[in-house]
Parts: sequence; structure tokens; C-alpha cells
Amino acid sequence: MILIYTHKVTPRVRYIFKHIFTRILQVQIDFTRKVEEFVAYNGPKFSYTNVPLGKEFFIQSNELLFQQGIKDVTVVVQKWEEVPCFFAAVEASEIPFDIFAASFFLISRYEEYLPQIKDVHGRFSATESIAYQHGFLEKPLVDIWAYKFLTALKHKFPDFEHVTRKYQYISTIDVDNAFAYKHKSFVRTIGGFLKDASQFKIFTIWDRFAVLFNLKKDPFNTFQKAIKLKKKYKITTIFFFLIGDYTTFDTNVSASKRKFKLLIKDMVDYALVGLHPSYYTMSNSGMLKKEKERLESITNTPIKRSRQHYLRVSLPETYQQLIDLEIDEDYSMGYATHVGFRASTCTPFYFYDLDFEIQTPLKIYPFALMDTTLNDYMKLTPKQSLGKIRDLKNEVKAVNGVFITVFHNESLSNYLRWRGWNRVYNSMLKIVGND
Repeated sequence: MILIYTHKVTPRVRYIFKHIFTRILQVQIDFTRKVEEFVAYNGPKFSYTNVPLGKEFFIQSNELLFQQGIKDVTVVVQKWEEVPCFFAAVEASEIPFDIFAASFFLISRYEEYLPQIKDVHGRFSATESIAYQHGFLEKPLVDIWAYKFLTALKHKFPDFEHVTRKYQYISTIDVDNAFAYKHKSFVRTIGGFLKDASQFKIFTIWDRFAVLFNLKKDPFNTFQKAIKLKKKYKITTIFFFLIGDYTTFDTNVSASKRKFKLLIKDMVDYALVGLHPSYYTMSNSGMLKKEKERLESITNTPIKRSRQHYLRVSLPETYQQLIDLEIDEDYSMGYATHVGFRASTCTPFYFYDLDFEIQTPLKIYPFALMDTTLNDYMKLTPKQSLGKIRDLKNEVKAVNGVFITVFHNESLSNYLRWRGWNRVYNSMLKIVGND
């Protein structure tokens, strides 16, 4: 156990220290505000305060963890050896910045509460983040800091023993369109034929016809392939089903269709299933509640996992809605336009609500990459995509974190814009598995 002296133990202090020590480093800690108790303790210890008590291991504290609410924060990025850092500390500090305040700033998504320019979907833009602007978006910086800090502690306390956590991989699959052509309404089917005809898409017209008359399998029906690979590589797989009503942005098969319900029930038997709340649920709690109850009526089990469609998250409102509906886990923490680590960590963490200054029960699982990001935004080839996947996996493996990917059932189809991608998911699983 490590004993920490600090002049004030706030909810922010407890929250971020627990994330770094308990969740990342697997180390037990305790706090004291009594100098005599700190001095008498013979085990590993350090002080986290404004000025050192004596010649102990000392980290100078920034004011951020002792404040309440949102205030203007000045972030000046410097280097700790070769690693970016901010919130500089005095020379007496064992490391040149406040690792705890900086980690809290990143993990709480403090910058997403500050004035900003949102993108066309009302989302916080990757390019607005300090991680992007200072070149560390593709690094789990908080985890890197934690392990470097541990090295400094072990140098000071050579007999200190700890358990190292194990690397994990989780595959998540979003089901925005369970079927390309099957089980759509008559109006949507006729509309699809007319649209293809107006654009002279002869081959697509034939595919649509062949699938509807059972001459070919629906190209987006790749679920058995995903289950087969799940069993082969012994990985955790989660399917997130979009079952909202039809809108411009929500075009899945109607949740009233029997075949769609059977598909969802089938997946429950082989993998984990979560909700993919539709586009407009970001700020509509009634719609979110309706969709959760709809999915629960199909699966006959409580739904505890969620990922927002289009990754539309508005902090803290979206997460507050999920908490009210007793969702335990959210998988929306990432960017559609860029790969990397939105919260600068590859360790699942509990959402800290800056409105109420409390750690909530909602656990956030940050993902590192999405298939549409690689293909549509970054315009990478399948081979280049696998290279980027390997790079990100190596970053997570170096800190024994949790590597989470987002694919769609469509990208396993090798159809239309996913042509050439038929082996990417399989090849990725060889690269990223829990070895």
C-alpha cells in the first residue's frame, strides 16, 4: 500500500488517484492529512500538496483538483523526457508536472465543457482537443504517465512490490443496417430500385433483385462470420443494435420485423448485446428510454451497455440520461474522424460528473479505432489500415491496457465501399488477440 499526504481530500482527488493507482497500476492507496501519521509510516509514501513537508517524495499539486465547477484552464504542453505533459511543477517536485491534475483534465473531458466549435453533428471535434493539437491523440498518455510515475516510485522505494495487469482486447460491432436489401418495407424497397435505376447502378439492381428473391444471401448478413471468428480467437464480442424509428440518419430494418428480432435473439446466445441509441437520443431522454425498453422486450434481459449512433455525446447530458436509465457501460468515447484515445487512456474509467462533482456508476470504455474512420475519413487501404491497427495495439499493449475496436457488420461484407475489406477483420483479430 502507498500512503499519500495531501492538505485536502476532495472528490476529484479520490477519483483520479483511484483511477491511476487502483485501475491502471493495481496498487492500493490510502490518504492522510496528518503530518505525524505520514512521517511515522515506514512503507512507500509521497506528499501531494503545495510545498514539500521535508525531503520526502513530493509531487507539487495544481489547483484543479481542489476546485469546483468549470473554470478557464491554461494548458502549456512541455516534455517529461520524451513524453508530452502539462501543469508544470516546481523543481522540488519529483516529476516536472502534476500528473494527477493533468490526468483528471483529460479523463473528465474537462475541455469538452469549455466553449468550442462543434461539428455538423453537434459533436466535440477531434481537432479541438489538446491531444490532437499537440500530437498525442494516438497515445494513451495517462497510462504512459502512470507507468513512468511507477518507475520513479520504485526507484525511491526499491522494495515496493505490485501486480501488473494483463492486456485485454474487446471487439465491438455496430449494427446500423442489419441487412442491405432484405426485410425493408415495400416503400423503401421500391425507392431503392428507383434510386439505383436513376444512377444506372446495374449491378446493384441485380444484387437487390437476387437477394429479395433468395438467389443470393444478403451481403450485410455477416453475423455468423463474426460469431465464428469470436469462437476461433476466443475474444469478447459485443453487438450494438440500432433499433430506433426510421430517420435520415437511422436506416436500420424496423424493430417490428420478425427476422430482425430473431437475429437479435440469436446474437444474445453467442455474444454480448448492447443498445445503439439512435441519432436524436443525444438530447432526448424519452426516445432513449423507448429504445432501451424496445430492445429489452426483444432480448428479455436488462440492457446494460450502450454506444451512441454517430458517437453523438453531449457532456454531461447524454451520460446523465444513460445513468438515469441504469445503463452501466458506455462505449462511445472516441472520434469518428480520427483514430486514437479521446480521453487519453486505454483503461475503462467511471464518468466523473463535473456538474455535481461526483464519480458516477457509469463506466466508460474508450475505443481506439473504427473501421469507417480508417476507410472513409483517413482513406487508408486495407493493408495500411492493418498497419495503423498494429501501431495502436502496440501502444495499448505497452501499458497492459484494454484495446477496443469498432467494426460494423457491413465492413465484413466485402460489398460496395467495403470491397477489399473481407479479410481485414480476420487479420486484425490475429494481430490484436489476448496473447
